[in-house]
Amino acid sequence: MNTSYNFTAYLIYLPVVIVLTWYVAHTLFKNSKAFMLDIFNGKAEIAIATNKMFETGFYLLNLGFAFWVMKIVDDIAATRGMLEVLSAKIGGYCIYLGISLFFNLYLFFRGRRISKERARKAAAVFEV
Repeated sequence: MNTSYNFTAYLIYLPVVIVLTWYVAHTLFKNSKAFMLDIFNGKAEIAIATNKMFETGFYLLNLGFAFWVMKIVDDIAATRGMLEVLSAKIGGYCIYLGISLFFNLYLFFRGRRISKERARKAAAVFEV
């Protein structure tokens, strides 16, 4: 009897990528509220709404990618093969998730910089 470990690999892969995605999103968007409040000059309602939309997009993009790359092409015949496939899949997803995290941070810092520049320009207009 030839046992395939593909189904077991899927049962491990799915919860791992879902929990990883949740943890990164939770950490990022819990801490990004301060950036959003600064970007929107303390207007809490729009800052929180925008942060929530970023969070929803983060989940959709990252979980969608995780499900898209989930397919295991070869039939896994041994536990060693299953561990190798899982390490490649989960490791690749962690790299992608890290890039996605830093891209979001870039957007937050960029938004903050633009907000500060606008505030300086507005202050300069009132001084004249």
